[in-house]
Amino acid sequence: MQVITKITRQKNNPERYNIYLDEKYSFAVDESTLIKFGLTKGKILEPFDIDEINYEDEISKAFNRSLQFLSFQMRSEYEVKKKLLDAGFGEAVILEAIRKLEKLGFLNDETYSKALLETKKKTAKKGPRAIKQDLIKKGIDKDTQQKVLETFTYDDQLKLAMELAEKTVRAHSKKTPVQIKQKIQDVLTRKGYSFTVLNEILDQIQLEREDDEWQEMIELQGEKIWRKYASKFSGNDLRMKIKQALYQKGFPIEVIERFIEQKEIEDNE
Repeated sequence: MQVITKITRQKNNPERYNIYLDEKYSFAVDESTLIKFGLTKGKILEPFDIDEINYEDEISKAFNRSLQFLSFQMRSEYEVKKKLLDAGFGEAVILEAIRKLEKLGFLNDETYSKALLETKKKTAKKGPRAIKQDLIKKGIDKDTQQKVLETFTYDDQLKLAMELAEKTVRAHSKKTPVQIKQKIQDVLTRKGYSFTVLNEILDQIQLEREDDEWQEMIELQGEKIWRKYASKFSGNDLRMKIKQALYQKGFPIEVIERFIEQKEIEDNE
């Protein structure tokens, strides 16, 4: 048995107290632990009492560390657990701290997942597949993932996907419709949208080009292709290489023919 002979408040942390047993410093506890165990001067402690107090204090420290971590932004249970493990807390202590956080409403994976979903939709316009990967990385269980992703309606997906598609069209106004559609497909696939959404967007998007626009585009892209092949081929071989390259980029045959004829006239002058 040992007797508490002195209790002092720490200078650097007024919420923690130093406990002295038989005139010697023994351990420190949070104020909550001090109150819970009724630690006062003259109280007699058995060895198992001290072990229980230290265990409870570890939980308190883990809880407070978690609150500090959560004060910056919402976190998942997985993130909090990893933070505490990295800080050196034991599994049992972490479990108790997490239970306390959940009970008091500081930690809730479903609420966190819903917030993450809304954030990814608004800031990055991500689709369900990409958001699912974000949830997996945060350690969210499959049932919660499914429950939250079901709130991401098909209409919402179409709306965000169309916004991405329209932005892509504006950014590549000098490209052919075929090239732009490929860009849209790349963007929407990377953002995590399904092929069903992708195909509907491609069906809806308007990418008509006027004759003068075709001429401007082929002059811009065709010159580079012409220089590339003119140094290696000539005659019919050159014509076929140019036709093939421009056709793959989505230029109509008649526009390609006019371009080649113009280039051949320029080269013969």
